[in-house]
Amino acid sequence: MTGPQADYIKQVGQNIAVQSGLSNSASAFNVTLLNSSVNNAFAIPGGYVYVTRQLVALMNNEAELAGVLGHEVGHVAARHSKQRQNAATRNSVLGALGSILSGVLLGNNALGQLGQQVFSTAPQLLTLKYSRKQETEADRLGVQYLRNAGYDPHAMATVLQSLAAQEALDARLAGRDATLPEWASSHPDPASRAQGANSLAGNLTGVTNRDTFLTRIDGVIYGDDPHQGVVEGNTFIHPDLRLTFTVPQGYYMVNGSTEVSVNGQSGQAQLTTAAFDGNLENYVRQAFQTIGGRNQLAPQNLQRTRINGLETLIGTSRVNSSQGAVDVTVVAYQFANNQAYHFASIAPAGQAAVFNPMYNSMRRISAQEAAQVIPRRIDVVTARSGDTVQSLANRMAYSDAQMDRFRVLNGLSANAQVVPGEKYKIVVRGS
Repeated sequence: MTGPQADYIKQVGQNIAVQSGLSNSASAFNVTLLNSSVNNAFAIPGGYVYVTRQLVALMNNEAELAGVLGHEVGHVAARHSKQRQNAATRNSVLGALGSILSGVLLGNNALGQLGQQVFSTAPQLLTLKYSRKQETEADRLGVQYLRNAGYDPHAMATVLQSLAAQEALDARLAGRDATLPEWASSHPDPASRAQGANSLAGNLTGVTNRDTFLTRIDGVIYGDDPHQGVVEGNTFIHPDLRLTFTVPQGYYMVNGSTEVSVNGQSGQAQLTTAAFDGNLENYVRQAFQTIGGRNQLAPQNLQRTRINGLETLIGTSRVNSSQGAVDVTVVAYQFANNQAYHFASIAPAGQAAVFNPMYNSMRRISAQEAAQVIPRRIDVVTARSGDTVQSLANRMAYSDAQMDRFRVLNGLSANAQVVPGEKYKIVVRGS
């Protein structure tokens, strides 16, 4: 992303990165604000630091922003990235069928995670993340950088608390368990780490620059960017691509910039696209090859049909593994002579039909429907006399859990009240 918000993030990130001693020049660090609705941040050797706008929107002051960016730089300073790469190399033994989903495994997406759970003899391969020891060390360095820069070192703990609260809320709203195995999370167990970060900060204090931070992030997109498609409950709608579909009850979606992952207990799927030469059969066969990688997976059955006016080709294949048979399905839709989209799914043998309602819901949308998709944005407001958590939460652009969303967004505990004259974030609709 570019613009004033990105410039502000860059400035804060460069200033805190200098505290690492990796370079004495702030300009040596390339800090980027990513247009993503996922709460994430990371850094790689060479001075590259990244944070998503969604994670920035969850923060409540500049010290929290500096703490997160400092934590990521701390991973680089401690050479954790190199250690993690070496560990992944040591564990890179897959069975023959383990590479059936190699194409999606390399993308580290939902299908890949399921593929590892079903096939892999090394479950942590490619989803191997920083260990608890490495996270603790990066937290320690982040707190140290905050202290050296004059920020309140307790900010590391407060942002971890907000992240834990957001993860728990997201899980509850999606109807899934909030507890994930550590290797499935890029930053494991923020709730327990928050206590450790608070202890590291001790009795020290410093600046937070809360008002400056909130003023600078006012208006940032929150949640999905319509240009990348929008998840609303069980429905995905993409106004630019002019398509929509609905997932079954009990499943939740994770929207990426180039794909949508669909996750549930009885299988996982992904919507994406690929090069299309006008021949749907070629397209489906190529999708199977991409999924299969070196194993040259091919459809065992092909079925032509039309779904909501779209020419559709369905390919299926059953694959045996030591842990049981699974069904791999590719459903491709032709939207134009040079454009097609497809679902790729995997489910235990005999349960592939769980996704049939989703396949049958795919349809084109009209220009009028597309125009009605308006992004959500952060709106920073100042509480007035008489305002309450309830009154401000009622202004949130959601039909459910307004108070819970407001409290998590603003780092408020269950009993905390708004203070007149203080700034708070709400989420509104705005172009």
